[in-house]
Amino acid sequence: MNSSAVEEECVLNEISKETGPPIGIIHSVEERDMVVKKTEDNNDSEQSRESDEDQSDDESCETCECDYCITPTEELPGEPLLPQIESNDEGKICVVIDLDETLVHSSFKPVNNADFIIPVEIDGTVHQVYVLKRPHVDEFLKRMGEMFECVLFTASLSKYADPVSDLLDKWGAFRSRLFREACVFHKGNYVKDLSRLGRDLNKVIILDNSPASYIFHPENAVPVASWFNDMSDTELLDLIPFFERLSKVDDIYDILRHQSTSQS
Repeated sequence: MNSSAVEEECVLNEISKETGPPIGIIHSVEERDMVVKKTEDNNDSEQSRESDEDQSDDESCETCECDYCITPTEELPGEPLLPQIESNDEGKICVVIDLDETLVHSSFKPVNNADFIIPVEIDGTVHQVYVLKRPHVDEFLKRMGEMFECVLFTASLSKYADPVSDLLDKWGAFRSRLFREACVFHKGNYVKDLSRLGRDLNKVIILDNSPASYIFHPENAVPVASWFNDMSDTELLDLIPFFERLSKVDDIYDILRHQSTSQS
């Protein structure tokens, strides 16, 4: 793979990353043509430089305003992340569903059997992102949308994840979509804090391939194996009967605890 392809793969990882980004890579791509201007004060310049040197990478990410360092929300918002539940979803369980390596896999490398090709602008240049759908994702989303209030929650940037979702979700299964800025940046990871959704936690489930994403609420999680390109994979198909059982319960914890115990 040539250096250009390697760089593109690094950037795509940052667009769709579920864990905290390596700040050096992000800034080398996003800011390589930018001049970082710092206000120098004659009286306080030495103190400012010492303060800058003491900053950690996490602090830099929090203060940077570049496209790849969208500051995650670190405090509870005044309003819930989700709008008021729709009347036809009243009483339904809310299922939060991840995107990358759960429903799809994306790459800058050309793929002959790509289901979608998404143009994404990076650093002023439009790149083609090749997206593969996980086997059985169509029937999975269709059935899930019939049973639950489904919410797409991804640590990816919306400029990539939104057009992918437009093409992926033919049935309107996702009532809402949440992106990186809705995550909490915690110990190097983008965490999906379910308590901020505005839904009763005993009626919220998260389906995600990354345990770090649900570290705040592991008891609400249905883990799923990461998917890249195995076209014989049946994980989503196998999950449908399990979710059909879950759709009929008032409290999700008994079944999830039983499922966790049986798998351990």
